[in-house]
Amino acid sequence: MQTRLDKIRARITSDDFLHGRGLGKDVPFFAFDYPAAAERQVSDHLDWLLDDIARKTDLRVGHVNVFELAIEQLKSRGLYDKALSMEKAKGVPALLNAIKGPLEPGKLSAALMSRFVDQRPTIVFLTGVGAAYPLIRTHSLLNNLQPLLGSIPLVLFFPGRFNGQTLQLFGELQETPYYRAFRLVD
Repeated sequence: MQTRLDKIRARITSDDFLHGRGLGKDVPFFAFDYPAAAERQVSDHLDWLLDDIARKTDLRVGHVNVFELAIEQLKSRGLYDKALSMEKAKGVPALLNAIKGPLEPGKLSAALMSRFVDQRPTIVFLTGVGAAYPLIRTHSLLNNLQPLLGSIPLVLFFPGRFNGQTLQLFGELQETPYYRAFRLVD
């Protein structure tokens, strides 16, 4: 795992990566998949990477934890405490049905992009997708972000497997087709 983590910095700071060279007309979306058991190692490395990039480069990384974004969205609409009560009283299926509107991928994508109005990131990092499941479906969020990000590269840190064609959260759940991303490093 550490060998793959050590390749990230060189990859995301390369001119080819930053300018989308070699992608043809494809969107510059990339996935760094890893075993869910390595979450702490990946998180620690990501903390180091964000600090290192901020100190040593001119790149601006827009880092969004999808789970935290979802919680913020619910709180901003006064729904967070109600959602917790509903989950306790009626279970997860009822909760998911009740919050699908406020956490609809288009609304969540717009909220994510509103964070970048002043920042204008060079790269976007998405984390927290494992914690956000089943509230947020990764492939739906990515589909909604494509037209909004344009040529800005996005790196999804994904606790599961990505084989270039499907996303399999935690390496166990049913695979979801997603063809618009590339593996960040092998």
